Amino acid sequence: MPHLKSQNTMFQLLLLLKFTTILFIMVNSSPPEDPIMCSSKNRNCTITNSYGAFPDRSVCRAADAAYPTTEEELISVVATATKAKRKMKVATRSSHSIPKLVCPDGEEGLLISTKLLNRKVEIDRVRMTITVESGVTLKRLIHEAAKAGLALPNVPYWWGFTIGGMLGTGAHGSTLFGDGSAVEDYVIQIRIVTPAGPEEGYGKVQTIASGDPDLKAARVSLGVLGVISQVTFKLQPLFKRSITYSVKKDVDLADQVTRFGYQHEFADITWHPSQGEAVYRIDDRVYTNVSGNGLYDSAGFRSMPSTQLAIIRTTEEDKEMTGDADGKCTNAKLSTSELISIAYGLTNNGTVFTGYPVVGYNNRIQTSGACLYSPNDDLKEVCPWDPRVKGLFYYNTGISVSMSKVKSFIEDVQKLNDLVPIALCGVDLYNDILMRYVTASTAYLGKQEDAVDFDIVYYRSQDPMAPRLYEDIPEEIEQIGVFKYGGLPHWGKNRNVAFEGVIKKYRNAKEFLKVKEKYDPLGLFSSSWTDEVLGLRGGVTIVREGCALEGLCVCSKDIHCAPSKGYFCRPGKVYKKARVCAR
Repeated sequence: MPHLKSQNTMFQLLLLLKFTTILFIMVNSSPPEDPIMCSSKNRNCTITNSYGAFPDRSVCRAADAAYPTTEEELISVVATATKAKRKMKVATRSSHSIPKLVCPDGEEGLLISTKLLNRKVEIDRVRMTITVESGVTLKRLIHEAAKAGLALPNVPYWWGFTIGGMLGTGAHGSTLFGDGSAVEDYVIQIRIVTPAGPEEGYGKVQTIASGDPDLKAARVSLGVLGVISQVTFKLQPLFKRSITYSVKKDVDLADQVTRFGYQHEFADITWHPSQGEAVYRIDDRVYTNVSGNGLYDSAGFRSMPSTQLAIIRTTEEDKEMTGDADGKCTNAKLSTSELISIAYGLTNNGTVFTGYPVVGYNNRIQTSGACLYSPNDDLKEVCPWDPRVKGLFYYNTGISVSMSKVKSFIEDVQKLNDLVPIALCGVDLYNDILMRYVTASTAYLGKQEDAVDFDIVYYRSQDPMAPRLYEDIPEEIEQIGVFKYGGLPHWGKNRNVAFEGVIKKYRNAKEFLKVKEKYDPLGLFSSSWTDEVLGLRGGVTIVREGCALEGLCVCSKDIHCAPSKGYFCRPGKVYKKARVCAR
């Protein structure tokens, strides 16, 4: 193993190579493979997510998979499975959800893929609506709308999600303005295929439109109501946005965050806690006659050479193994400065960044994901997290903390950072802490009140029994957000502990369960996982040796951590009720 200083220098050079490569290479990425893999023609199947691992690292199996191409075929698939009383789960083309939402119970289940339900159905320019099938990607939705001079104003920053996947998990953008931050806030009609009785042929289409209270359940459904066939969105006239990133010290971040979201329509904040800085995204709607044709092509969502990814991952693993936190901090500063220098992937004309503000049409500037689309399949260049190569492997904690509590939450994280300033450098290596503004939703399982969503990404070991460097700090932040301040976990992200008792945080949970019973009384679209998070059986905690290392439990005994490697179950440093694996 090379000397640490030499290794550190090498990694700095690699990071520079990483960002210059990201900045200049042509997109030539291998697209991700289908998350469903079958040993024979659509039989004896397994399914995973785009990261190649569920939180408990289990393998999800099914007897077979179906790929309907029309609504009629979808009805037939659901009807046949319903008649046989088979468990079903809906899978999307890329399976970006981290929790086990796509796992049917047992090996006799059926996977229904929406991969081929991917057509635009209708655009109504007068009513300003678009209707699409559930397998259509976000990228296609917003660009088809733009061709008609229309816009869906708030969406996630990654355009690889499908329409059904976003509604299943409550995906969102960032705003406290207008109709809200979440995709579901713009849905005015859903067609969903559900089980039925023999008198209706065991499967039927149900149309749920605005004014029908069932739409409040269907807008964020966790996939337990049936298979979404078509969705109609209410759009707005296409507009431009003006974006400027402003870097400031984070000394007053706790106060600023409660004001900033009300000052700019699409505001967000990227926080570098280990560096004491925050990057404020000043992002507002402007008239279409304002000059500019800017483009957002996120640096983190572009393809990277697989050989380069392997070197970066190996070097980070070495730093974890040797306890080289200083090296991580050095590299975090380099990573952050490079991202700031390239404006996080913004360009003024689609090619070059020449300065702020960057002005461009909403569809060109609101979301990206260049690594997802390519005809090549040689694995030479891939999305950075592609599990087929040795690349990034991480946890993604996404927690929404209400506006009334967010100041205190940030102050607690700052106290923790002050006690162990070196501990959060690993977070800064993964694009820091992204803070987005989210609004209260009418969906039963949507956001309950206006809040700030904290997106935290950090290193995950390939060995589930291997503790991480400063394991306890991200764990304590997770527990502060979820337990001390009652934060809501994003349905498509997080480790198991974030979902413990989660359904009690939703005021209309009982109403959601009534709709679930109405549309799928036999629970054919339910699973052990969804029953656990909905409070219908047990809990999501899995207690076993080393369970706290992977977030399967909150430790109560040392054996839940890694005592043989010097990590023991201890109280938190700031939140004393927390129980974390500390070295």
